[in-house]
Parts: sequence; structure tokens; C-alpha cells
Amino acid sequence: MTQTPEPVDLLIEAGHVVPVEPHGVVLEDHAVAVRDGAIVAVLPSAEARARFTPVETVSRPGSALIPGLVNAHTHNPMNLLRGVADDLPLMTWLQEHIWPVEAAVVGPQFIADGVTLAVAEMLRGGTTCANENYFFPDVEAATYQRLGFRAVVGLPVAQFANAWAASEDEYFDKAIGVHDQWRGDGLVSLAFVPHAPYTVSDAAFGRIRTLADQLDLQVHLHTHETAQEVEDSVREHGQRPLARLDRLGLVNERLVAVHMTAVDEAEVALCAARGVSVVHCPESNLKLASGFCPVAKFEQAGVNLAIGTDGAASNNDLDMFGEMRTAALLAKAVAGEATAFSATSALRAATLGGAKAMGLDDRIGSIEPGKQADLALVDLSPLETQPLFNVFSQLVYATGRHQVTDVWIAGRRKLAGRELVDMDAEAVVANARQWRERIAGIRSK
Repeated sequence: MTQTPEPVDLLIEAGHVVPVEPHGVVLEDHAVAVRDGAIVAVLPSAEARARFTPVETVSRPGSALIPGLVNAHTHNPMNLLRGVADDLPLMTWLQEHIWPVEAAVVGPQFIADGVTLAVAEMLRGGTTCANENYFFPDVEAATYQRLGFRAVVGLPVAQFANAWAASEDEYFDKAIGVHDQWRGDGLVSLAFVPHAPYTVSDAAFGRIRTLADQLDLQVHLHTHETAQEVEDSVREHGQRPLARLDRLGLVNERLVAVHMTAVDEAEVALCAARGVSVVHCPESNLKLASGFCPVAKFEQAGVNLAIGTDGAASNNDLDMFGEMRTAALLAKAVAGEATAFSATSALRAATLGGAKAMGLDDRIGSIEPGKQADLALVDLSPLETQPLFNVFSQLVYATGRHQVTDVWIAGRRKLAGRELVDMDAEAVVANARQWRERIAGIRSK
């Protein structure tokens, strides 16, 4: 009996499908079928053509199809501060340059325009999801939703006042309001983002622990970013930051610990035992001379690893291909071992590892039936990526974000042949330039 072909919305055929799960697998000449925004099958291209009748077919025999990259730590509105203050240590950069400019310009329009610029940049680099950490989460959420981009938007908490909130109590009041408005959304999820151990009180951390449990939210936190942070914590609290967080009940599977450069063996073991996810931001750490995350030790201990760019003000880009390459190379130098943090591990950290850290690994991060169709096609045919012996090596060590040709989020085309589908690139650039003039004027006073 002849089987009736199944209708699907989209069939993507690629020379190489990299599902990420199972680990280290590359499927040659395979196709991914998508219906209603979700993946329904991953199978050889010839079988897919016989089984499905797609509304649209995209065939890229010289490309690799990968899960959309997951930027597990970023401050996307700060794209408008790219290059404002470079070649400075962290606290000088923050206190004397970034915070004064933010005090003058941060507001709803700055947030919306910065997120818009960041989304355009991320889509052109194959990134389909961001773990956002900034102020005005209500505006961020609305902007991500309008642009059709997947994000976990942080609910900020800090002791210092800004245009979003004047006190820790106000931070919490507004956080609950934003949570109630956006819970259950298909693209926008939420997490708590206390700024850092040195800017959040014990009482506030206690409230975060309670609310995170009640609302089932992750806690996304800059942690052990520098040796100075650790020294200051010992002097002020009598404990290293992770020990203090543990005392307050926050070292568990909800904790997304970002940076983690100044850690000892016991802290690595604690993260492994408690299910903490660690987000490695190698280029930002290098640029600010913050230290080196011992990625190989975390990986060997079984800690879930993710990769983030940090904000474009300290990186200075949102290029996850560059970040994967730097992460893999730096890990080898820090460990003194050429086998440390392989290309396969780096790609996993930049996809499924990030999804797991953000509590989204049941939805995204790998190419598996039932998951959302957040996907990116990477052209591996140019001379810069020839000859092709190993797809993982080529993606991590030789590929640039300019080789991303097509991107989908929940099955919706967001990039087609390097062109943004539903964003006006010229308008985005023009808007960024007017912000440049405004910020330059503030800094010249």
C-alpha cells in the first residue's frame, strides 16, 4: 500500500545535520521536517522527500544545519554602548565610564533600541536565544516578543538605584508585576538576575531564593568574576561569594553562575554536586583581565557548561562563533592540555548547555523531534572552510558568523540568504548612529 505523504510546513535538507544530542553525531545528507513551529522528524533526505509534502523546501547540500546558538549571558541593550570605554579594568570600566553613561541615557527607548540592534546582530550570527540581564525587563520582554526572538528576560535586583527601581523593595515589586504579565509566553521566559554578590543584600538573596522556588525561576548571577570580588566578600561577609550564596540556600540547580574565574577545587565540586550551571564568557573576561574560568575542571566534574558573550560594551560583539573558538582554545591553555574542551564540547555548551542552564532544554538546544524548530544553516562550502574533514572542528575553529545563511525561530524564518526577513537593517543602523551622537555628546561634557 502506498503511504500518503504527510503535510509539513518546512523541510530543510542539509549536507550535514548536527543534532548535538546524541553527542558528537553528524548526520550526512539528512533533512529536518517542521510543522507548527516544532520538529516532527529528522531523517535521510531521500526518505524525507518520500514521506512529506512540505509547503516550503530549503536545500543546502554544502551547509551544516545546527541548533540555533544560545547566548547564555548578555546585556543586550548595552549594544548601544559598544566601544564607549575600552582597555580598562572591570571596576574602572563600570564605575567611571559605563554607570555614568547609563545614568544619563537608560530608559525605555534606550532598552528597546538596544535590544533591536542586538537581535539583528544575533540573528545574522546564528543565535536564536539570549539569556538577558539588564533593566526595564518589561520593555525587553515586549521587544523580544515583537521581534519574534526567544529570550529569558531577567528580573533585576540590586541595592543601587537606577531609572528602573530606587530600592530593593521596588525591584521586587516590579519583578512580580513583570512576571505576572509574561508568564506562560511562548517565546519570553523569565529569571531572577540579582546583579552580583557585592551589590545584593543577604535579605534580598533570601527573598530571591523563596520566590525562585515558588515561581519556578532560574537565578542568573555574576559570580566569582574576579579575585578582587572574592577578597572583598571575605572581608565584608567572612565568606567567599559561593559559600555565602550556599549559606543563603542559592547553590542549587536553579543557579546560573556567570564567569566563575576565581574558584577553587572545592567550589568546582560543590557546583557539580548541586547541579549549578556555569556560563563561560571568555572574551569579556580576557578583555577586562578578570581571570580564567577553569572550564576543563568544570567539565571533568560533570558541571553543565554554557557560553555567553556578555554585553557588547565589554566584548565588543555578540558573535557566538568567535566565543566558541575562544572558549575552546583558552580552555586548552588554562588546563595545559590540548584535549581539554573539544570542539564538540564547545558547540554543545553553545547550544544544549545554554538551553539547560536557562531551563529550556526540553524545548530548544538540540535537533530532536518534539523540540521547537530553532535552527541555523551554516555554509561550509567557501574556500575558508575547505577541505572539510570534521564538521565540529570546522564549525568551531574555522567558521565565521558571516557564513550563517538562514535562521528559524519556532519554525519562522528570521534570516534568509543573509538577509533579515522582518527587520529593516538600514533603519536599525540609522537608529544606532543617532544614539552614538547622543552618547558622544554626553561624554564630551
